[in-house]
Amino acid sequence: MPRTTAWQILRSGSTTPLREVDRLASNAGLDDRDRALVRRLVGVEVRHRGTLRAVTRHFAHRKMKPDLLAHLHLGLAQILYFDRIPERAAVSETCRATFDTVGPSKVNVVNGVLRNVCRALSDGHTGDPRRDVVGRNLSFAEPIFRDGEAHPFLWAEDALSLPANLMKRWTQRHGRELAERMARQAAKEPPLCVRAVGIGAEEARELLDGLGADPWQVSVPGMWRCMGASTEDVVASAAFQEGKLAIQGEAACSAALMMEAREGERLLDLCSAPGGKAVTLASAGAHVVASDLRPRRQFDLARNVARFGFGERIRALVADGTHALRSEASFDGVLVDAPCTNTGVLGARPGARWRFGPKILSELVVLQARLLAEAAWHVRPGGRLVYSVCSLEPEEGERQAQAFLAEHEGWRLDAQQTFLPGVPLDGSDDGPGFGDGGYAARLVRNGA
Repeated sequence: MPRTTAWQILRSGSTTPLREVDRLASNAGLDDRDRALVRRLVGVEVRHRGTLRAVTRHFAHRKMKPDLLAHLHLGLAQILYFDRIPERAAVSETCRATFDTVGPSKVNVVNGVLRNVCRALSDGHTGDPRRDVVGRNLSFAEPIFRDGEAHPFLWAEDALSLPANLMKRWTQRHGRELAERMARQAAKEPPLCVRAVGIGAEEARELLDGLGADPWQVSVPGMWRCMGASTEDVVASAAFQEGKLAIQGEAACSAALMMEAREGERLLDLCSAPGGKAVTLASAGAHVVASDLRPRRQFDLARNVARFGFGERIRALVADGTHALRSEASFDGVLVDAPCTNTGVLGARPGARWRFGPKILSELVVLQARLLAEAAWHVRPGGRLVYSVCSLEPEEGERQAQAFLAEHEGWRLDAQQTFLPGVPLDGSDDGPGFGDGGYAARLVRNGA
């Protein structure tokens, strides 16, 4: 049943398949263990889709219809990326799901392809990037992926599951070595990042150690990476329920900290849900109006506000951040964490890589400019505007900030920071760097 549910999610046509897991798992009556398996199956397929396509293309020898292709991808995902499912079980369970959904006539096709893949795999790497499975100690008996020297962007799509158009953009901007490093980072599921709220480092470490999290502190104040704990572990803990711990990405937290919120200030978080940045601002003593267009997401904000006890400091507002807040002027600072292509957080949001393209990029750039223009209207003279995106694309980052300054007199750039996934902030080769990426800028309005 979990494999059938995972197949249904992939065949639903959703551009955000991981968001469909809970709904379809509930419809199927799956318990927590099976639900977790569905989530992992779907997540691995999305994260490694380019590699699964390349392997299917090589071993199937013909074009597969979407229904059958989805089963093959799920079977290959288990064979290549799951440690606790034996190959024999992966093949037999995939064939059973194929029988139940597509029919008996296709079972032999799936069985043949998967068994041929198993026979072609060996432990260890060969040093040939056309044969080695990135991130796994496995290799194929013959070349599977396209030649990285002749076609580096197509090789990246096959071996790293990063679309060729994204790899080309990153290579042109950062060079091949750094682009490949970021692509490898995007192929990994990132460790959980947790921020301590209202407690010191020693207490935070004790709490996280108690969860078996194997925590270590990163450069962002109060933030920890937890290598051994899941989101479910943290959310179920008493420390989380008591508002001592918050789950938040490093780049997102850094953007909120760039506001340098002060006691008693009045701040606006223009795209607030689910509320992590508003909590960061309120924890500094500021009073925050947290606005978001989506009423459902504001329920998440309300839960966060209640959990942290910031009911007197955070006021939720359902509104369109591009034009509907004119009665809410003016603020000491406005934070715009804008919708974006998410190319800096592909590890956490793997599906974003397959949605990226010129059309969605241009639409988001227009939306970001509108949000910035609205935000500027609400900043008092001498106040500041922090703009951030979890994207690596310059159109959404530094170019967006430059365009704003060119169109708005009386503003200056006070600070900006680009975060590259897996790359230390100083650009060195030492240290693990940020687990995610993005851009943030602090703009200051002239006056007093």
